[in-house]
Amino acid sequence: MLALVIQAMVAMALLTVPVMAPVVAQAMQVSPALVGLYVSVTYAGAMVASLLGGATVARLGAIRVSQWGLLLCALGLLLCAVPWFPAMAVGAVLIGLGYGPITPASSHLLARTTPAHQMSLVFSLKQTGVPLGSMLAGAVVPSLLLFLNWQASLGAVALVCVLCAWTAQRMRADLDSDRRPDVQVQWGSLVQPIRLVLAHRALLTMASCSFMFSMVQLSLTTYLVTFLNAELSYGLVAAGLVLSATQMGGIGGRIVWGYVADRWLGARRMLLLLATLMGLGALSAAFLTPETPRAVVLVILVTFGASAIGWNGVYLAEVARRAPKGMASMATGGTLAFTFLGVVVGPPMFGALSGLFGTYRAGFVGLMVMATASGLVLWWTQRSISPQSAS
Repeated sequence: MLALVIQAMVAMALLTVPVMAPVVAQAMQVSPALVGLYVSVTYAGAMVASLLGGATVARLGAIRVSQWGLLLCALGLLLCAVPWFPAMAVGAVLIGLGYGPITPASSHLLARTTPAHQMSLVFSLKQTGVPLGSMLAGAVVPSLLLFLNWQASLGAVALVCVLCAWTAQRMRADLDSDRRPDVQVQWGSLVQPIRLVLAHRALLTMASCSFMFSMVQLSLTTYLVTFLNAELSYGLVAAGLVLSATQMGGIGGRIVWGYVADRWLGARRMLLLLATLMGLGALSAAFLTPETPRAVVLVILVTFGASAIGWNGVYLAEVARRAPKGMASMATGGTLAFTFLGVVVGPPMFGALSGLFGTYRAGFVGLMVMATASGLVLWWTQRSISPQSAS
């Protein structure tokens, strides 16, 4: 439960600025499409932090690393409240550094205690924290903006992160009992997880898949509110509620996909199915108009969210399953570097396509192309890699 709450809080911290992007852009007199650049900077920091995640978790313990992550997110939010681009850029980096090691830390805890035949479901349950945090951002932040200015709203979310870090201290002694203070955290630790992924074909396949999936996921969550507001004439609160509903689809999807993968399809077939659903969801979103009934919009976006936001648990469980014994956090950190690289590339690509063609629909067509490409990778590896050779 603690891992779920921490995951939700850092996800909410990361999505807070994108959710209020129209308000911040108006105050700063810039285009809301620049939120893609903010997300890229954030995930560049997350990529570095995830690569160091395995070594820092081994040295400090998963709970201590999670506490530091929450505090860095809080500090980053406070810096983003300063209406000055350099301060906001530093704030984005700090939020990324706080967000990056959370998943390797929680994977370390779960890999020690989860039976192999339940990994997809258990990891999916834990990963519901990401859409849960995004759902909270979509539901809470626009409501905060009705009563507070955008700077005070950022401060409120930062305060909750600090309180969460303080609460986790009570469980640290038990859950961090396996930490090894003699482990050195060096710049060479950045390379180790990448080498591990490149040395194992199954891990490299998952990393490649997550690179493209993350482009779809973060572009959807980053731009959905702005797309609904600018092109479908939704109010900010209504758009935020649709984002929350999309995240709820992701929460349900993560649980269902994890169960189905464990019981019937297996990880690769499940991810191939999700790639197909993502492509169809992105294509459907590209054809939405202000005249589209809101019920139809909601069904399409919730279904899109169930796939584009629901894949992570199956992917992370497969990474932990394929990782060498005792190296789940390092393997997770290595594959997450590819995941975060997709996030660094994805939202700016979405923004660039939208700016080039003058509509966010072009960005959704780009997401359809990426989902199709990831599906082809999974289809090819499904044919060419047997379960024995993959392990």
